Amino acid sequence: MTATSVADICRSAKRAARELAQVDTARKDAALTAIAGALIARSAEILTANALDMESGREVGLGDALLDRLALDEARIEGIARGVQQIVALPDPVGEVIEGRRLPGGLDMRKVRVPLGVVAVVYEARPNVTIDATSLCLKSGNAIVLRGSSSASHSNATLVRIAAEAAVGAGLPEGCVGLVGGGGREELAELATQSETVDLIIPRGGEGLKTALGEVATTVPVIYAASGNCHVYVDASADLEQAQAIVLNAKTQRPGVCNAAETLLVHEAVAETFLPRIAAALSAAGVSVRADARTREIVGCASSSSSATSGVSSRNGASPALQEASEEDWASEYLALTLAVGVVESTEQAIEHIGRYGSGHSEAIVTRDTAAARAFQLGVDAACVYVNASTRFTDGGEFGMGAEIGNSTQKLHARGPIGLRELCTFKYLVEGDGHVRA
Repeated sequence: MTATSVADICRSAKRAARELAQVDTARKDAALTAIAGALIARSAEILTANALDMESGREVGLGDALLDRLALDEARIEGIARGVQQIVALPDPVGEVIEGRRLPGGLDMRKVRVPLGVVAVVYEARPNVTIDATSLCLKSGNAIVLRGSSSASHSNATLVRIAAEAAVGAGLPEGCVGLVGGGGREELAELATQSETVDLIIPRGGEGLKTALGEVATTVPVIYAASGNCHVYVDASADLEQAQAIVLNAKTQRPGVCNAAETLLVHEAVAETFLPRIAAALSAAGVSVRADARTREIVGCASSSSSATSGVSSRNGASPALQEASEEDWASEYLALTLAVGVVESTEQAIEHIGRYGSGHSEAIVTRDTAAARAFQLGVDAACVYVNASTRFTDGGEFGMGAEIGNSTQKLHARGPIGLRELCTFKYLVEGDGHVRA
């Protein structure tokens, strides 16, 4: 990649996008297959670069969750390559006829999917996003400009070089994959104002990134792949074994991601039964709990009773003391082994709580009551609403999209996982035979 400035990279991408829009599926799939093969063949090169980022991350004190996001190993590289191959196997959205009909005057009209053009993806310390986003954009006929964080600079530079070389070698145009280096605000501001060359910006990261981009993105449209303050609500009729498994999975399976649960709400009818057991299970999993007064009282009483009857102290067996939840806790995306827990009086109160504090990402109810499930599905305003399932399923791969660029919490154009179709717009193709309007 010879371009040296943000404007040059974006202009190069614009030139590539014009050609990409006309590239057939076979050539795009060949390019993605070449990228997947290159990732495996050059994995040692990738791991060497990633080791430099991991070393720097430890030196500056990145937390365990962020280091986990940053880390690559042979298994993760193989998983990224498999994700690319899954995208190869997906139908090409470009040219798909959304609808078509003959108008009353005899004109034939088709509404078809077309690429957006140039998509810029701004993201934090997750080098897998480099390949996921690149693959989705190329398959959907878009050129991509990537801007990762400084904490993953070595990994991203290596991954982009490998992907770009493989794609161009397979026949895609130069400039179809570009990288804006570094992580400075100046580059972000310049990227966010390239309205003549960039058609869409997708930021993937926490509220800090969202705020930083919002301050400078004045001319280029943005879809925010935003943070996730996700909830699990355990209803009065819930199967409590099932509820425990879902809560633990949603919180602990991978706590540093946006679809991990950050708040647990429990109906008062099952609180005395469920809260002590889930508190003990969360404690055993290393989760710190921030709890409301009713939760602390119930768990505290259970701990006292257990200690009195068994002679085992709370430190050695029963649930530990819980920290008091503040107003800030209910609104927090912890991205760590921390969970806010509260008791509610009804499904309606749970919905109200989620409406006040949720981010519109993913919300779950555990219930055997069809009416409660339906009320939750209708009442919760989020991209993904689950009944008796973990919030961790909100993922492009899990949804059969092959991968995702992020999860949109907005309502216009794209909502939920951003996959191939979400990276397209449409045009109307109208054909006549000398028609003129009267």
